[in-house]
Amino acid sequence: MYDVVIVGSGPAGLSAAIYAKRAGLSALTLEKNPMSGGQVLNTYEVDNYPGLPGINGFELGMKFREHADKLGCEFKEASLISVENIGAWEEKAELSAASVDAKSKKDQEFLLTTDQGEIRARTVIAATGASHAKLNVPGEAELAGMGVSYCATCDGAFFRGKVTAVAGGGDVAVEDAIFLARSCEKVYLIHRRDELRAAAVLQKEVMALPNVEIIWDTVVEKINGKEQVESLSVKNVKTGETKELILQGVFVAVGIIPAGEVFRDLAECNEKGYLIAGEDCATTMPGLYAAGDVRGKKLRQIVTAVADGANAVTSILEYLAN
Repeated sequence: MYDVVIVGSGPAGLSAAIYAKRAGLSALTLEKNPMSGGQVLNTYEVDNYPGLPGINGFELGMKFREHADKLGCEFKEASLISVENIGAWEEKAELSAASVDAKSKKDQEFLLTTDQGEIRARTVIAATGASHAKLNVPGEAELAGMGVSYCATCDGAFFRGKVTAVAGGGDVAVEDAIFLARSCEKVYLIHRRDELRAAAVLQKEVMALPNVEIIWDTVVEKINGKEQVESLSVKNVKTGETKELILQGVFVAVGIIPAGEVFRDLAECNEKGYLIAGEDCATTMPGLYAAGDVRGKKLRQIVTAVADGANAVTSILEYLAN
């Protein structure tokens, strides 16, 4: 029986592991991949994490894990299959409403079933992250981190004075185009339809920018380049016309997929599938906390994920004390 099991060892999970260890909690961190670090491992350069400007993403991920290892944090490589709330809730029918609340806080447990066996915990932190939806076109995977990016606020500074493109038509895509237009020479906003899905105020703002060109009814067919992005092959879905855009960066903003499916029967999620939790990271299920990109919030960055890990453990300490 652990005080807390942390599911995922990206920045949020590793931060939680460090804080849990320092707080004297018995904690286990589960990671399905051979390496800790999460999405940061695939980031060519991180220039916005305080104190470590320009650090390689892989190196930053390793530093997080090294810190946790130095403290003696416990890790297990395993894939989570299911999470069940057991204990007090099983007796709910036999107890009054008041005694259920009291007993659930005292005796509630979670049973986590993994491909390596079962684990019991008093609390759980979901730090499973999220993944960016892909275009799934030639050159995307090969040039990821070498001109292909999924985060304008993370990587936009590397393209100052250059020509870039944003693929997408929702709020995030338009916000990215507006953000990039502040420092880039030119920004193409490529959208497969003839109207944007973004909020009206964002549409008005992006259309007023002189260095943003919206290319309607168009999809990306191929991202070209050897060691860096050099151009983009696009196709008009109505006319079939193809052309090549010479540029240095491509920002993909066609959606984000939260990796919280295994927790959705336990706690409430928003319409996009993110676990609903405030700054204390507490979900609607007592004892279950959400940290990092799987939590519904406005900004998903390494620094906010690290903060979530610390906040989740602080909330757990209060929860267990009660």
